Amino acid sequence: MENPPAEPFFLDASPGKRFCLYHSPAGDTPLNQVFIYLHPFAEEMNKSRRMAALQAKAFAAMGFGVLQIDLYGCGDSAGDFGEATWEIWKNDVEFAYQWLIQQGFTSVHFWGLRLGALLALDYVGKAETGSAKFILWQPVINGKSFLTQFLRLRLVNKLLSDDSDKAQNVHLREELRAGKSLEIAGYTLSPAMAAAIDELKLGQLVVGNSEIYWFEITPEAGRGLPPAGAAVVEAWNQSGVYPEVTLIPGLPFWATQEISECPALLAATAKLFAGIQP
Repeated sequence: MENPPAEPFFLDASPGKRFCLYHSPAGDTPLNQVFIYLHPFAEEMNKSRRMAALQAKAFAAMGFGVLQIDLYGCGDSAGDFGEATWEIWKNDVEFAYQWLIQQGFTSVHFWGLRLGALLALDYVGKAETGSAKFILWQPVINGKSFLTQFLRLRLVNKLLSDDSDKAQNVHLREELRAGKSLEIAGYTLSPAMAAAIDELKLGQLVVGNSEIYWFEITPEAGRGLPPAGAAVVEAWNQSGVYPEVTLIPGLPFWATQEISECPALLAATAKLFAGIQP
């Protein structure tokens, strides 16, 4: 049976509305388990749309519902990117969660890509959602390092030495701390958003009584989890959280120049959840 097309709609939120795509479970599957998909940051969102759509359709065919939401200031949702804050984005997750509960779903789980993975963990850690399953696709390990890489996009067309690059990055951070917004690769980065991202650390976002499935793309087969990722797993283990980590060789589709896919990631994610009855 072919999946019904995704249903686009605007979700009432605050401020404004959020554009969503709802993938209903295929066939006569009851409205039991559903995933909220949380997209990555800035241009990574656009580069990842195809992979997100393919995985959402695969989940729907397996009997899981999926809600894709454009966060405030992103995609077709209300607001400007430069006006978004981390707190508004966490509230967006709450609006999505409550909408799914109202539809009759009994178990709401979270699927996040890159910075979206941290948003999912941060939201659930401060909300009363009970136990949940988390799919973390290539989660950002350290918000400060992530922000540094993002700031470098402003310098990409300049011929700078490593020392100059570091100095320029420090200068940009000083501008943010002084309350100035920055234009980075076509996106306005506000001081509030920069400060919130700077504080994020994956290893500190521990969610008890939850199942974590971490999928990491590697440059080639046989590579292990990078040291920073291994340190996160160790920290979680010490807190009684034992993520299931799957390493997959493939392209970093969220950052490639052209839109790309990682079929192995889709297959691995579907395989892992094939044994879970919706």
